[in-house]
Amino acid sequence: MTVVTAFIPALLTEIRLLVDHCQRKALPYLGTLYKEINMNMLVKPFSAIRLTDVPEVGGKNASLGEMRSNLASKGLRVPDGFSTTAAAFRYFLAENKLSDRLENLLRSLDRKDYTNLADVGAAARSLILNSFMPADLAKAITVAYHQLSGATPIGVAVRSSATAEDLPDASFAGQHESYLHIQGTQALLEAVKKCYASLFTDRAIKYREDHHFDHHKVALCVGVQQMVRADLACSGVGFTLEPESGFREVVLITATWGLGENIVQGLVSPDEYLVFKPTLQQNKQAIIQRNKGSKKEMMIYDDHGTINVPTPVEKQQRYVLSDSEITALAQWGIALEQHYQCPMDFEWAKDGIDGKIYLIQARPETIHSRKLPGNATTFRLSAKGNAIVSGNAIGTQAVSGIARLITSPADAARLNKGEIIVTANTSPDWDPLFKKAVAIVTNGGGRTSHAAIVAREMGMPAITGTINGTALIQDGQLITVSCCEGKTGYVYDGAISIESKTIDFSEMKMPEHTNAMLIVSDPEQAFQLSLLPNNGVGLLRMEFIITRHIGIHPMALIHHAVLKDAQAKRAIENQTKDYTDKSKFFIERLSEGIATIAAAFYPKEVIVRMSDFKTNEYAQLLGGKEFEPLEENPMLGFRGASRYYHPLYQPAFELECAAIRRVRNNMGFTNVKAMIPFCRTMQEGIQVLEIMACHGLKRGEHDFEVYVMAEIPSNILQAEKFASIFDGFSIGSNDLTQLTLGIDRDSQLVAPLFNEEDPAVLQLISLLLEKAKKCGVKAGLCGQAPSDIPSFATFLVAHGINSISFNPDALLQGIENIRTAEQQQETRPAPLPVLL
Repeated sequence: MTVVTAFIPALLTEIRLLVDHCQRKALPYLGTLYKEINMNMLVKPFSAIRLTDVPEVGGKNASLGEMRSNLASKGLRVPDGFSTTAAAFRYFLAENKLSDRLENLLRSLDRKDYTNLADVGAAARSLILNSFMPADLAKAITVAYHQLSGATPIGVAVRSSATAEDLPDASFAGQHESYLHIQGTQALLEAVKKCYASLFTDRAIKYREDHHFDHHKVALCVGVQQMVRADLACSGVGFTLEPESGFREVVLITATWGLGENIVQGLVSPDEYLVFKPTLQQNKQAIIQRNKGSKKEMMIYDDHGTINVPTPVEKQQRYVLSDSEITALAQWGIALEQHYQCPMDFEWAKDGIDGKIYLIQARPETIHSRKLPGNATTFRLSAKGNAIVSGNAIGTQAVSGIARLITSPADAARLNKGEIIVTANTSPDWDPLFKKAVAIVTNGGGRTSHAAIVAREMGMPAITGTINGTALIQDGQLITVSCCEGKTGYVYDGAISIESKTIDFSEMKMPEHTNAMLIVSDPEQAFQLSLLPNNGVGLLRMEFIITRHIGIHPMALIHHAVLKDAQAKRAIENQTKDYTDKSKFFIERLSEGIATIAAAFYPKEVIVRMSDFKTNEYAQLLGGKEFEPLEENPMLGFRGASRYYHPLYQPAFELECAAIRRVRNNMGFTNVKAMIPFCRTMQEGIQVLEIMACHGLKRGEHDFEVYVMAEIPSNILQAEKFASIFDGFSIGSNDLTQLTLGIDRDSQLVAPLFNEEDPAVLQLISLLLEKAKKCGVKAGLCGQAPSDIPSFATFLVAHGINSISFNPDALLQGIENIRTAEQQQETRPAPLPVLL
């Protein structure tokens, strides 16, 4: 036996191939030999398992052994345990003479309509559950459990791990069963058998059929792991990329109180934290987003297993993780990705007894790792509809269809092909239904719930966490599910026309001399937009972040204690209850919005225009009416630079400065530059720069640059003086055209006269570009005209513009227009000045 034992691994492989080839009808003595040589190969401790052991212990257990052995030096903690092997599973089948019977059952499966799937699955599971556990296999599991426990039996997690599981081309997410807090030998053996039976759940059978896995070549291994008492603390899921766009430079972490099953099943809306990898590795404050989930329930243990109980209000209202815990988990995620050389998703749990965080699972991310770079399909609604509910947008698609309210997989017959599933939440049992649906809408769940994971894998849109979707959407109602408007998804009443366009920019060349940049407002769209060809962000509109992510007038936060509007005061108190100093709410929200966009385009330049609301727009913010004067013509009134040094707004401008300072200095985004809008005079510019310098934003210090908008004729006529105090210009073609021609383009009577190519406008632009070049400063333009009007792009390139910034939907056409203009410029003489 000594010689035979030395060749056990190779011999096992040959036997498995032979058994598979003969469809498990090998000669009787082969089964005896198979049993004999596997006596010592039924169980393996994690310490003896590596990633190369996937065929022997399954992907999940191989990963746990790999992490425990090779990543402990990086600080990762993985609970100890052991795994039963594929040989043990096949031995179990052989001893109970189940192989042929299971094969015959699966041969009877209706592979067209799957009408007998439930019957076949139930019969297969019954065969296993009614079989005996071979004595030597039971002994091997018992010995390993005692070695793990010591003198006192401990609670363990018992998880299924298939030999084809957790591969890059299939997630097997939730297809097989897991059992938590199992204690004692008998309970453990029973749980192992239940895991074996779960290889034949309806969903697992259908999943293997859909992915063309041979049922007989998939073995079920069982991981037995020390239980982390997350029921007494918290748990969650992490991704080493942004799961909607596939953006690789962030780690997404979700967290909830109690056991993490609630996140997977979509029963709760968890907290979400986004961490930027490059600045984390520079030891900067790298948490660029915090989104608090409702976390209304928490899963704990009782005497009969796991139950959900209401989360105490105090816990619902606070974040689950501290900054140091978020940072540590993100660092672990980076270590995982570097070790496995691919994007990963992982599960973590915090033990309520020892207070430590552990990794309990890690696997390759299965969606974006398969996508080809350089291709994108964009979706756009032709019109806005009546929004019924909103939630987390999963994917970037939009689709219309009939809503079908489904309460459980038992309602499968009610769902017709091409309809939209609307339900409270989903679990792996729902997977066979998803093949018929075109979208999913759930009441609960976040971006890492089961519904979200499966929707991404199947390439369909989903909206999770709508809270009351099943109450507000009617069964049979025609609806439109839109996930193409950013991180928030909307369900609209009726069918809205959807435009889609597939763009192949893999071969697109960028202009050689003129930067093609983006105009960006919404942080939720930043990661998706960053995948387009670009040279950075030429205009980040701060106003959108203030409106959508803050919603409160900054002066109302500063003077919250003395607000006269009692209703506004209460509303502000509710939104900012976590902040004793209400000003910090504004600084943190604004800085996180800016940082998200800066991260998406890092290290490319991102130019942030300081706030440019008009008084009537500021007044619409919560508490704003108390701080804004009434003006007859807000466009020409108290806006832009004139606000920043005026007592009515200067304290709020200082908060804007604090946010920019936090983004650059604390969070490490030195690619962020500032831009001052509507600066009428040189003196205004000096006053604004002095205030910025007093609040940690000194031009020229740590490569900090400040640009000025060239949107008033005075900016151009006095360009040399402005160039002496600013680093460059950004032409605002809309305002410049209106102010040059004296046109209010919102007026229907004179709007037709609005024309960026009017000779007077062109002369001012050419004059600015000439002066900027003489002064040695950069000049760009933000606007739609260079993409809509090729001749306008030709004019700008001919006069030496440094950059042109486009709205996202115009970027690709704009790049083509610039390239054409540059090619034409190479064959033409230098342009003459534009004359009136």
